[in-house]
Amino acid sequence: MKIPRDLSGKKLIKILAKLGYEITRQTGSHIRLTTEQNGKHSLTIPNHNPMRIGTLNSILKDVANHHAVTYEQLIELLFS
Repeated sequence: MKIPRDLSGKKLIKILAKLGYEITRQTGSHIRLTTEQNGKHSLTIPNHNPMRIGTLNSILKDVANHHAVTYEQLIELLFS
């Protein structure tokens, strides 16, 4: 499955809420998310519409590493 090319930062934040990520703070157009699942993990999401594909890939790979799943499994979980 391919990741969506038109994903905004706000949509990604709603999708990552499935994994327990919550907004902890915002500075300008960047939003900080934190989860306590599988240990503490923080991410910074740019609130851009659409997000650049390289930025999105990097964020998703970081989330996959933290949750000990493959990148493909994470894509399937979040976008299907």
